[in-house]
Amino acid sequence: MAKRSRKSGPDPIDVYVGSRVRNRRVELHMSQGKLGETIGVTFQQIQKYENGTNRIGASNLYRITKSLGVDNKYMYEGIPEELTKKPLPRGLSESAGASFDQDILNSKEAIEILHNYVRIENTQVRRQLSRFVKSLAEAYRTGGKR
Repeated sequence: MAKRSRKSGPDPIDVYVGSRVRNRRVELHMSQGKLGETIGVTFQQIQKYENGTNRIGASNLYRITKSLGVDNKYMYEGIPEELTKKPLPRGLSESAGASFDQDILNSKEAIEILHNYVRIENTQVRRQLSRFVKSLAEAYRTGGKR
């Protein structure tokens, strides 16, 4: 089995799994410190997991999913197909990593919107907000402006 080159950066699958950890943690209003405490690592280690800088070992992935109230398959749901094709090209290209980094659901703004959305306790207000955002998006799309 060939070793990954340091120059190629984090494995895109590790980055994807890390983003799923971050999204779920934020959804639960849990700090990196609290998650680290529950699995026995530092908050810095959680940061590295979430960025894909460090791979999450099987035992820690198990502990993380239990702490976040999900199962292991949650961490791989929605994984882009190009990341799972076999055989993986040697030294994944910059463009493969860049496409994931540009994923809007991985953006700070999207996470912040979701975080604030789930804080709205009134279901009716959440529905109205969802309809409002949908109408804005539709108006933007049909207006042809970018």
